[in-house]
Amino acid sequence: MPEPEQPDRAGNPANTDPASTDPASRPENDTSYENDSENRTASTNENITRRAPFGTAIAQGAHMTHPGPGVMPGLEPPAAPGLEGPEGREDRGAASGPAGANPMVPGGPVPGDAERAAPRRDASVAAAGAPVVAGIPAVLGGAVLQPQLDAFLAAHEAELIAFRRDLHMHPELGYAEHRTTRRLAERLRAAGLEPVILPKGTGLFCDIGPADGTTVALRADIDALPLQDEKEGVAYRSTVPGVAHACGHDVHTTMVLGAGLFLAQQAEAGLLPGRVRLLFQPAEETPGGALDVMAAGGIAGVDRAFALHCDPRIEVGQLGLRTGPITAACDKVYVKVTGPGGHTARPHLTADLVYALAKIVTELPSALSRRVDPRSSLSLVWGRVSAGSVANAIPDDGIAEGTVRCLDDEAWHRAPEMMKALLQSVAAAYDVEASLEYVRGVPPTVNEAASVQMFRDAAAQVMDEDGVVPTPQSLGGEDFGWYLESIPGALARLGVRTPGAPGEYDLHRGDFDVDERCIAVGTKVLSATALTALWDGGRPGDGDAEAIEGAALA
Repeated sequence: MPEPEQPDRAGNPANTDPASTDPASRPENDTSYENDSENRTASTNENITRRAPFGTAIAQGAHMTHPGPGVMPGLEPPAAPGLEGPEGREDRGAASGPAGANPMVPGGPVPGDAERAAPRRDASVAAAGAPVVAGIPAVLGGAVLQPQLDAFLAAHEAELIAFRRDLHMHPELGYAEHRTTRRLAERLRAAGLEPVILPKGTGLFCDIGPADGTTVALRADIDALPLQDEKEGVAYRSTVPGVAHACGHDVHTTMVLGAGLFLAQQAEAGLLPGRVRLLFQPAEETPGGALDVMAAGGIAGVDRAFALHCDPRIEVGQLGLRTGPITAACDKVYVKVTGPGGHTARPHLTADLVYALAKIVTELPSALSRRVDPRSSLSLVWGRVSAGSVANAIPDDGIAEGTVRCLDDEAWHRAPEMMKALLQSVAAAYDVEASLEYVRGVPPTVNEAASVQMFRDAAAQVMDEDGVVPTPQSLGGEDFGWYLESIPGALARLGVRTPGAPGEYDLHRGDFDVDERCIAVGTKVLSATALTALWDGGRPGDGDAEAIEGAALA
């Protein structure tokens, strides 16, 4: 894959085309959920290749207008008669499948359960005297948001599934997502929106609603992987040899598009309490796309950012949440060792380079782990070691390549200098020269507690009671962490596994697929989360309680 050109790290666009952990979960050194975000950038010896400047949010093109603590208590209107059961819980009627989603399997038809269920709930609310906009009750609160979303999905779910399948059939690698960008821009313009294409020509962002007040971003990544699609028996299999959506980015893109279309209806009716920015980011797998979004001003003025990522280990209809680090920093290191070389019969007359390289490979990981707090989970793991060509000659050079992963932002920033000092110490003991190339990948993704709570509150409105589940930490990389270095937010894992499906599945596999009911679930969760965050950030004072009660959703 050709090296992508990097944006100006001063914050200008390129001019070419910790909080507490969830007690119910535990850290695991599991396989990468998101992506093994690794990218080699050319640099000189003993050089630290930095992907972006470190510092304040404003230095990276962000502007926080609200600190955004807390959730949105007291926004639910009094329950209308007929909407609650004997235990005071909302009676949403007979929901079919997880979270009331339409029952379907990948490749199957799209039934109309939501279309049948929504009118029953609408009629109940209308009977209670609630105002109705375009046939839909217009009152803020979970009891009404669910049928509103059901009605929207009854009209658009088939379109969204078709959109996802089209992307799946035509995957594009990072910085080559021209068709995907064009398809998104066309659909957003058809909804009356004005998308802004990023300077390199792939990826875009799009604002919905008034510019004043709170701004919330919903992020999707649009690139695919350099893998062969190995699925059997599906009509939407990749048509591009050696390229496949094997990480669910086509699903992420479709869910954010669906949420955007729903929220655009709210804004058109003048009922969106703030602004939502849709971020369709290129090159997450490369990585680097998040930095391009930031350099183009994509998070300027954004108060919070949210994202969903497919998780094939969680069943469809469930949402995995975790406060604090959810994915790790992921960097690459290249060590080169040089010496005079010599005969294996006389190692005392030269520098035994292979022995020195072995000491570096074994001692650096343990020494590095003793220089930081163990809770940071800083780890150095080698993937390639090479030296020499014959058995009886001491070579004059050797290399070792590996990855550094970390869950703590402070330890991540300190890692390059610590590793450089330790490397020189070990090399000096064996009279060899050692150079380090340290290539920054992505920072850890650290979910803010208040933003996680917003996800949780939103899920309570649009999912079943058991829809929220704890999710473990992953040492995989995810460049959503770049956004969360500048603004608060959270990444959650969306279940895409068909309940009862045999076998174990993971991301970055040629046979990866999803239960497409997850698209409706994700659209609901993202829509409800954006509204929850907007009402929290722009909540009026106590004297405006009546205004809140009467706030409408189209």
